Amino acid sequence: MDARTRGGGPDGGPHGHDNRGREQRGLRGLERLRSITMVFDQAFAVPGTKWRFGLDALFGLVPGLGDIAGGIVAAYALSVARNLNAPPVIQLHMLSNIALDALIGMMPVLGDLFDFAFKAQTRNLALLDAYVATPHKTARRSRRGLLLIPIAIIVVFATLTALGVWMLVILFHWLGSLFPGV
Repeated sequence: MDARTRGGGPDGGPHGHDNRGREQRGLRGLERLRSITMVFDQAFAVPGTKWRFGLDALFGLVPGLGDIAGGIVAAYALSVARNLNAPPVIQLHMLSNIALDALIGMMPVLGDLFDFAFKAQTRNLALLDAYVATPHKTARRSRRGLLLIPIAIIVVFATLTALGVWMLVILFHWLGSLFPGV
């Protein structure tokens, strides 16, 4: 009986898994994620520009479809990060990219334009590539980037609140014009 079958030792993790095997699965998964991300975010070029877009932007035009497809790709990316043993701060950074994309993506038209430019899956792939190349440097950079997330969330919610109030004011003015004597 070796260390892997007993569930411990230099090559075995806490449950007897071989960490090198998991990392190899992670690297294979990273290559698959690279292909998926290319199709999802970069498959098509806008002629005469450097702008590229993928199926995500097209799926986003159908309500709900883009969110579901993006969620599936995001879940796979997080699985790859876990297999690569990416630290929690990098996985949290990936989640924040996904959350920001989903939050702003809920807004009609503006969300589609944001999706066209933000490309959460490409950002997450870049995080994983950077982690594989320089693990400690990427983890530190991700920690700094996470400090901006609460600010971004506050700005997004404040903007959504202001837009909601503005829409209510317009609605009440319109209702008031329908009933001028009331």
